[in-house]
Amino acid sequence: MQMQDRHQSLQQAGVNEAEVSKLFRNTYSLLAMTLAFSAVVAFISMSLRLPHPGLILTLVGFYGLLFGIHKTRNSGMGLVLTFALTGFMGYTLGPLLNMYLGLPNGGQIVSMALGMTALVFFGLSAYAIMTRKDFSFLSGFIMAGFVVLLCAVVASFFVQMSGLQLAISAGFVLFSSAVILYQTSAIIHGGEDNYILATVTLFVSIYNLFLSLLQLLGVFSSD
Repeated sequence: MQMQDRHQSLQQAGVNEAEVSKLFRNTYSLLAMTLAFSAVVAFISMSLRLPHPGLILTLVGFYGLLFGIHKTRNSGMGLVLTFALTGFMGYTLGPLLNMYLGLPNGGQIVSMALGMTALVFFGLSAYAIMTRKDFSFLSGFIMAGFVVLLCAVVASFFVQMSGLQLAISAGFVLFSSAVILYQTSAIIHGGEDNYILATVTLFVSIYNLFLSLLQLLGVFSSD
């Protein structure tokens, strides 16, 4: 009886490991495709010099598509909306990149921000995967960070302070890094079983990380 229980436990562990591996493959395959699609849309947006949709339309589009993805996460429509969301975010990125590229050292700033984003993402992901540590304890920090950053962003509309903008960007770097660790750990330890939601979470974290580093580098490199 004891041998049978042990055999069942080992078999269950093998099944769980296979499910985690499949979830990783699906998540990172979809993440790679959405990043590539978003980059193409951003390039088109830059080439055509399309105007930025503005804060209100950006928020409505982002949260509207995000709501739709959560509702359809277990269907093919969830994939369609995921590409719609990442494409929309790529479109909003185009005008911002044009603005930075218009600076004297804009190309260097964008390249550095892109390289640092890749380094942070792959470094944190590799650390979570190799150590297999459980980062679920970061959930409280992430929730608190979201509330603090939201209040800071709202305050920035009424108080024009360069120091506040700098603090918000630095805060988003820490927040996005924590989310990457948390989400990767959730995939490993069973806290997340939907590759569409995992992909969207990681994509948004990478997007915010890149924008925040872009803003920080833009400030520090200015005369």
